[in-house]
Order: sequence, then C-alpha cells, then structure tokens
Amino acid sequence: MVKATMVVVAAALALAASAHAAPDAIPASQAPAQIGECVNMANMMESPKEGAWGRTIADGDFAIIARAGFKTVRLPVAFGAHAAATAPYTITPSFLDRVAHVVGLAERAHLGLIIDLHNDDRLFTDPADESPRLAAMWRQIAARFKNAPANVWFEIANEPHDKLTNGNLMATLGPSLTAIRATNPTRKVVIGGEGWSGIDSLATLELPDDPNLVTTFHYYLPMTFTHQGASWVHPIPPLGATFGSTGDLAQLDSNVAKARAYMARTHRPLFLGEYGAYDKTIPTNQRAAYYKAVHDAFGRAGIDGCVWGYTSSFKFRDTDHWIEPLMKAIGL
Repeated sequence: MVKATMVVVAAALALAASAHAAPDAIPASQAPAQIGECVNMANMMESPKEGAWGRTIADGDFAIIARAGFKTVRLPVAFGAHAAATAPYTITPSFLDRVAHVVGLAERAHLGLIIDLHNDDRLFTDPADESPRLAAMWRQIAARFKNAPANVWFEIANEPHDKLTNGNLMATLGPSLTAIRATNPTRKVVIGGEGWSGIDSLATLELPDDPNLVTTFHYYLPMTFTHQGASWVHPIPPLGATFGSTGDLAQLDSNVAKARAYMARTHRPLFLGEYGAYDKTIPTNQRAAYYKAVHDAFGRAGIDGCVWGYTSSFKFRDTDHWIEPLMKAIGL
C-alpha cells in the first residue's frame, strides 16, 4: 500500500511539474486578478470569538507571512457575531478597532489584504430579511477603512449557499455594494457565487456593471479526498482516499476550463479564494501533491489562489516553522 501511494504521488507531481512554469498566454480579453501567493488566516477571526477555534492573530504573523514570500492574506471575519441583531446593527466598536489593528499589521508588512465577511449563517437561511443587516455592517466597515491602501479589498459574503443563490445574489448583496460605494467608489470588491462558491457557480454568475468587482471561487474537489475524516461534513468522507489518478487530473483540467470560460465570457478578474486538503487525516506528501496540482493548473490560466490555511486549520505552518513540502508545492 505504501509503494502504491508513492507511485500515485510521484505521478501527480510529475504531471503537475510541467504546469509550474509561466502561465499560458492569456488573451487580452481575459482579466485574472493578480494577487500573488495568498494565504487565509484560517479559524482565527471567523470564529464567534477570536481564538476560539485555534489561536488569535499575533502581531508578528504578517511579517512572518511576508518573509515567506506571500503577497496577500485573506482575512475571514465574523462581523455578524459582533453586530447588534436590530437596526442600526452596530458593530461593537472594540471589535472594529481590533480588525483595524490587524489591517494595520498587514499594511506594515506590505501585504495585500482581503477583508472577508465570514460565517453569517442567517444570511443563507433568510437572504431577503438579512440583506439590510449585511448592508448596515458593510456601511460601517467601509467607512472605517475608506482610507486604507488600495490593496485592501472587501469580500461581501463568504460562500453563498442554501437559499442564497445566483438567482437572488445581487438582490441580496446589492445594497451592501451600494453602501460600500458611498465611501469607497473604486475599491476592489469581491463576490462569489452560489453552492459555496464552487467552480460550477461561475456558469450562471451575473454581476453588475462595476469595473472594480472581482469574482472569486473556491476549490476543494474531490471532496472525498480533501475532506476525508472531516467531522463537519455529513456524511463524513471515509479515510484512505488518495489524489493523483488520471481521473483526478482530468477533473482538475475540466474545472480550469470552466474558469477560463468565465473569464472569456465576462472579462472579469477572477481568483481562487480557498483551496486545500485536511491536515488531520491526509499525509503531508499527499497534501503537497494536491496543493501543487491545483496551484499549477489554475496558475497556467493566470489565476492566483489563497491556500487554506495558515496555522489553525488545513495548516501550512506548524507552531514555529513552515511545512516545507507544502511551501515548495506552491513555489515558495
């Protein structure tokens, strides 16, 4: 079994290696979002209380990330857990101060930053009712960060799903975009589609005519590999799945084609907001094969991505050191 696994890993690495060079020529009509290598600050500020799902963000984290070669961080934040349930939906001032401190840390480290409103579950079960609250939160966030550098982007809502579909997406998120534009007329704003922003959401995702909108998607396919043994997935995918078969790589190529088709159809910037494989159940060599294959396949289309995650979940850094096979897999 060990020999067979090694053969599969070697095959995946060999097939992906040719894609690790410069991207294919991208037609001028297409517009990838160039954010460089990016990492998610996973399971930190998107928990109901910072640190409840791992650890808090330390002042030195962003300098460590920058020295490693990353250019951007995505910051998932549970603003909804710190905002009033009734109008005017005030975000706790001390929490906004904490987010501002973290944004300042990224700026001092010369990193781009994507402020992502994460884990607002009520938005997905009752989009129409929750839309005013979402817009009120973004009005406050946008006002607070209106003077932030241009490489600070806003992501309105992480992974729309359940009752928030492409069909009602802009009716729900549109008021938030309007609130943002009142104080940030040219800031990049990120929107992902239905079905947890999976790759297939791009086929029917229609966004308004705003030149500073950026589209995102997430990629964890095949879930039977990336989430094997994950207790939050139902049913829990069984252990023992490997990655790198001809079928796996064909599926990846097919999904890259979907991303290319979206860029060709819409001429919109596109980036991969999350991708990864579970660290608790998948051997490091298999995780590395997966990250490399996904990174390089989308990279050939000019699509940059944010790995999930940093130190708390699907980790790339273990206490005081980077996990080298994973860093090598994404070219760092």
